[in-house]
Amino acid sequence: MTSRATQTGPFALHLLRTDHELLPHSRLKILCPCLDFLLLLPYSFYLYAIMTHKEKLSALRAAMQQQNLDAYIIPSSDPHMSEYLPDHWRIIAWLTGFTGSAGTVVVTRDFAGVWTDSRYFIQAEEQLRGSGFSLVKLIIPHTPEWIAWLKENLPPGSRAGYDSNLMSMLLHRRLFNEFGNHNIHTVPDIDLISPLWQDRPPFPPAPAFEHPSDFAGKSVTEKLSVIRRKMKEFQADYTLLTALDDIAWTFNIRGKDILYNPVVLAWALVSLDEASLFIRLTKIPRKLKDKLLKQNIFIKDYDDFFREIAKIPESKTVYLSPSATNAHIYHMLSDVNHIIRDPSIPALLKSAKDKSESAHIRQAMIKDGIALTKFFYWLEHNIGKIRITELSAAEKLESFRAEQEHFTGPSFATISSFGSHGAIVHYTPSPESDMELTVPGIYLLDSGGQYFDGTTDITRTVMMGEPTRQQKKDFTLVLKGMIDLAMCRFPEGTKGYHLDILARNPLWSAGLNYGHGTGHGVGYFLNVHESPPSVNPRCDNGPGAVLEPGMVLSDEPGLYREGEYGIRTENLLQVIRDRETPFGSFLRFETLTLCYIDQKLIEPSLLSEEEKEWLDHYHEEVYRKLSPRLDEELRKWLKKKTKKIMNDK
Repeated sequence: MTSRATQTGPFALHLLRTDHELLPHSRLKILCPCLDFLLLLPYSFYLYAIMTHKEKLSALRAAMQQQNLDAYIIPSSDPHMSEYLPDHWRIIAWLTGFTGSAGTVVVTRDFAGVWTDSRYFIQAEEQLRGSGFSLVKLIIPHTPEWIAWLKENLPPGSRAGYDSNLMSMLLHRRLFNEFGNHNIHTVPDIDLISPLWQDRPPFPPAPAFEHPSDFAGKSVTEKLSVIRRKMKEFQADYTLLTALDDIAWTFNIRGKDILYNPVVLAWALVSLDEASLFIRLTKIPRKLKDKLLKQNIFIKDYDDFFREIAKIPESKTVYLSPSATNAHIYHMLSDVNHIIRDPSIPALLKSAKDKSESAHIRQAMIKDGIALTKFFYWLEHNIGKIRITELSAAEKLESFRAEQEHFTGPSFATISSFGSHGAIVHYTPSPESDMELTVPGIYLLDSGGQYFDGTTDITRTVMMGEPTRQQKKDFTLVLKGMIDLAMCRFPEGTKGYHLDILARNPLWSAGLNYGHGTGHGVGYFLNVHESPPSVNPRCDNGPGAVLEPGMVLSDEPGLYREGEYGIRTENLLQVIRDRETPFGSFLRFETLTLCYIDQKLIEPSLLSEEEKEWLDHYHEEVYRKLSPRLDEELRKWLKKKTKKIMNDK
């Protein structure tokens, strides 16, 4: 980058040089081979961080005009199709101010919108105010409703551009087909952001590290053997590993490249006789590199991945996951035979935890339960005596987790929300929004930890003071849904959407609902959101949607009254085998999470006898497994919190 800026209008412009310092042109060419156009522009500009979002929008529109684009599309993604992003790829946050983890930006010549789902409606309205971008509320979460909007609002002959590195091949193909039917031209491989983002964060430098063999279970060699066996079943010569958690699991490595998700930026290519890991060489310590080399893993530079896949012979077949492979990679393989299938082979394998992983997860749950018990004891005994805020409470909980062996950090940004903030589903406290916890009030705490032996995710809602009748009813209806799903027995072959109604039915019966999914898969010292397991209303007919033994997923119905409070109760469940009958093999859930549920908020008359029995058994398990590791005072306190509700007549 040049150091001298030319002031033009309301924002500063920088002339682009081929030797600019932010990202070498060679690297940009690999990420997006059509970037030569930027060097041929009459001017290419970089914006200072002090620019407003409106000024960034104006600059983006100027770049669109230069490329003769009528629309520009920016998904919340990186080249690995990650849900949570390294700072380098948090384009939507930089451009619009919206920091939610799900969203799509569409900019036309006279409109700029951010499409996101109900988890982020309140947050987005606040963050987008005055930015020049409008919130567009998704009716159905995780759907590209902006495609229909563009088809309605762009005239025939329009040109819609996007960076194919940030678009999955699945979405790219849908876009191409639907736009083609309306005579709208797709223009991929257009990166308009890099020239505008002057102070863009660099690629994360933290080194990768090994997931210790004591916890990883299978060796890399064993995992590759299983992957190759699956490849032969699908008649594939190669499989591309592009999702960061797939790569971390396969090669037993972890990293710190994405906040809360212990993954490292890398690619991998596996054939029937070779496996290559593509990672920035400065990020892999010598000891780890030597260990991988001894397992016949070729270590290559991150950027060499694209040159390597370009060498795959046309006669070979490649297993691709359409949702995890970006469109640019797909174009590079356009002459190769593809096997199009979701999910990826490692995703199928790692979602069903084996006996070793499952045993470790149960130990992580005990440690997490101890930390939470200490926290809620501290909270109850200090509320009203010292100043406790959403942020200080979250920090206190993390300090209790940090006391536990093999803890590495939170598994996501703690949702520490008091009162009306609880109605913001993905609220994260900031110094500006930090609210003091007072009596009376409802406190919703959604948090999780990363341990070498597991990933946790739990939500508890507790009452400060005495609850109202409505609060008790709301809490109990949510609790009924959580329990009803946890008690479910179901035949093999069942998919998550078949079970979603179990968690919603108590709320629906009262004319209530929640706008998010009921459950998501959870990784093993990996991403807290892991595909393919899920429980939500969407009818996903892919093979990976089937619930299989070993899968770990959340059970988290909720209810949110805007401006008043939010309620959510969340446990993690594992799918286990139940029984064989003349009607087939049946599965059920085992609850993994260990933490008491606040009985002050329960209206017992709304619970069935079966639900009360489940709750009493659950609290018995919580006390039995946690009490041996607590001091006498904490044991007495927990004993009261886990008393039998069946005795409350």
